[in-house]
Amino acid sequence: MASDQKDPDKERVPFMQRVLDNPFLLLFLGVTIPTVLYILWGVMELTQIPVAP
Repeated sequence: MASDQKDPDKERVPFMQRVLDNPFLLLFLGVTIPTVLYILWGVMELTQIPVAP
């Protein structure tokens, strides 16, 4: 085998392919990202409420 040829078994898998091939990571991200966004949205809404006199 020539030294300039890459072995297909040792080829590096791209990052996004590894992420999209992992169903548990996708489940975790699919639950965590909306949760964090809704919490931030709620905190922003609470800061907009005027203080009662």
